[in-house]
Amino acid sequence: MVSSRKLFYRWGLALLLTAGLALSAPLAANADPQEVVRSTADAVLHEVETRRSELEAAPEQIYALVEQYVLPNFDFELMSRLALGRHWASATPEQQAQFTEGFRELLVRTYATALLNYSGQKITYLPFELPADAERVRVPTQVFAAPGSPPVPVDYELFQRDDAWRVYDVRIDGISMLQNYRTSFTNEIRRYQLSGLIERISDKNKGLE
Repeated sequence: MVSSRKLFYRWGLALLLTAGLALSAPLAANADPQEVVRSTADAVLHEVETRRSELEAAPEQIYALVEQYVLPNFDFELMSRLALGRHWASATPEQQAQFTEGFRELLVRTYATALLNYSGQKITYLPFELPADAERVRVPTQVFAAPGSPPVPVDYELFQRDDAWRVYDVRIDGISMLQNYRTSFTNEIRRYQLSGLIERISDKNKGLE
């Protein structure tokens, strides 16, 4: 089983590589999702590399990059619904809003941590076909996280909404980020109830600052 520390790093790396999906406007529905992932990820990672010394001197600037490159093309409410599972329906509107904000911040801080530690990992894009009239697609890639280590399979799940492709999940070594969070959150709710989970996410976000 992959350790939580390794999963944290890998999810952060995956979010890092998908950051390019928000490089400019939302992705056109008739665009090839793989080519968009490839070209825009290359662009954002190039910017990270060229600004390395600046980011090392002022790490807090990483959040401006997150706001610019990541947030526009992620549907955090949908991701929150999927991560919370059946507990979403029983949550009050206030709890739904608090959980969505906390989960969003958790993902953003995970991404920011990986962004600061990016060191030129190689990405390989595997064969991909876009089915006609597809509303959901999976873009497969491999990430070479360390020299001499086997590649890590990283698959991006995208859905089409309002004539745009948006990321809603990432699979690493076949493990769904959202499924893993849902299992963890379900266990937390059993022990601390939903209000306790929201509080614990808030505390974790503070610890990642």
